[in-house]
Amino acid sequence: MQQLTNDELAFFIARITIGINFFIHGAVRLPKLSQFAEGVAGSFEGTLLPTVIALGFAYLIPFVEVILGFLLFLGLKTRKVAAGLGIFIAFLILGSGIREDWGAVGTQMVYAIFIFLLIKNLHSNAIALDINKKNTTNEFTTEG
Repeated sequence: MQQLTNDELAFFIARITIGINFFIHGAVRLPKLSQFAEGVAGSFEGTLLPTVIALGFAYLIPFVEVILGFLLFLGLKTRKVAAGLGIFIAFLILGSGIREDWGAVGTQMVYAIFIFLLIKNLHSNAIALDINKKNTTNEFTTEG
């Protein structure tokens, strides 16, 4: 097995840690999906966001977390998955801002920074299923 550089090791540890974090967030919510979604939707009562939209998004949250977290952990489509997580976090920040939950916004900004760093350092991706350089270029394509 080839020795990893410090940058590759750091990227690997960051990637699997964030992947596990998102995966576990979603996995523990799936068994109580309705309760979770209704709780999230209820927190938007009296805000600009209609409850029906909050409820629909809340039902999707655990699935997005499980799927993207698992893919990031595996290192499969790492660039696209990280970009997807960045967009996902942006929506969560929007929702938390609408609720004026600035503590949650701060926490979500930390996730946004981690995702930014993953994308910025994709050239150091190692021990991943997508280890070809096609997925670590500066070009964003919609190809496989």
